[in-house]
Amino acid sequence: MPKPNIPLMPITLNRLQFRYTNKSRLLAVLLLPLTISSGCSDQEKQTQAVSRPVKVFRIEDTATVGVMSFAGEVRARIETPLSFRVAGKLLERKVDVGDQVRKGQLLALLDGNDYRLAVQGFKAQLASARADSTFLRDDLARYRELLTQQVISPPEFERHETAYTTAKERTAALEAQLGQALNQMTYTELHADRDGVVTALAVEAGQVLTTGQAVVTLAQLDEKEVHFDVPEHRLPEIKRQQAVNVSLWSDDNRLLKAKIREIASAADPASRTYRVKASLLEGMDAAQLGMTATVYIQGNNASRIAIPLSAIYTPQNQPDHPTVWLVDEQATTVKSVPVRLGETLAGERIAVEGLATGQLLVSAGVQRLSEGQAVRLPEENVPASEGQP
Repeated sequence: MPKPNIPLMPITLNRLQFRYTNKSRLLAVLLLPLTISSGCSDQEKQTQAVSRPVKVFRIEDTATVGVMSFAGEVRARIETPLSFRVAGKLLERKVDVGDQVRKGQLLALLDGNDYRLAVQGFKAQLASARADSTFLRDDLARYRELLTQQVISPPEFERHETAYTTAKERTAALEAQLGQALNQMTYTELHADRDGVVTALAVEAGQVLTTGQAVVTLAQLDEKEVHFDVPEHRLPEIKRQQAVNVSLWSDDNRLLKAKIREIASAADPASRTYRVKASLLEGMDAAQLGMTATVYIQGNNASRIAIPLSAIYTPQNQPDHPTVWLVDEQATTVKSVPVRLGETLAGERIAVEGLATGQLLVSAGVQRLSEGQAVRLPEENVPASEGQP
């Protein structure tokens, strides 16, 4: 029986369709990354093409710093915590913070009953020792006569002589102990050792104090100085005995003469600054303790760059790296440049290092910019080639 003829066309067409479908899918997979990359590139170019209007600042040659200024506080050069030399219960405090005292004035008083009893006990012991010493002295004189008459032996005389010497030395020891007890009784009164003003109180009446515990802080008024902190990069410009000027916030129009007395040898572990003390040479009456002052120090003649504070920004991923946006005037794009900050100046400016004179910086809107972003400059800052039609 002959085999029927089966048409081959449908099978061939199905195979061709299957191959075409697989090739299409493969081509789509290969072209997908290129499509995504092209879309991202177009998006980035579109973002960079969007120009933002900014306010700019051009660095000039006149931006120099000749005088450094530091905020400080008026302090007394000699400020001593006074304390009792004995322990006891505080009965009364005679002064308050801010009181001016004279040398020898009573400041505080301890309960001295125990010390008075100790004095009475030593006085009684001393009286008994003196009586024994007097008796043994007279007795020794009689035994000396008996020794001369050879009625007693030398060892017997030496025994009485030793007893008298012991009594005499015991009397001397008790006299010293009585003197010490009397001193301790006087130590229950705290007196000012110099003229000054009370700046701090550490105790209150009824409190039991230990020996040497601070009670009153007394500041001497005849010598005053201003304490201020200096960053480490400004420390080489300050020398001992250097003349400086000081102004008080209560009267900032008057400058007082002062000189650097002391510069700390080590930095503060927290602020990493060095404490400097300047002695006032005038204006002692105007400079009250605790007043805020400004110290002006003549810096070196090297020019520095000063820019507005609004031009400084810190990236989120690098909060310790201050940065500015530098404008490329030809391409009208911005580029981030790290800088090193100096002291704050008048007019909301700050001294920086790492820039050059003549450069154009963004002074407003710095937080909205990105690296390489196009910006729109004010008309007075547009290059001449771009401003011409």
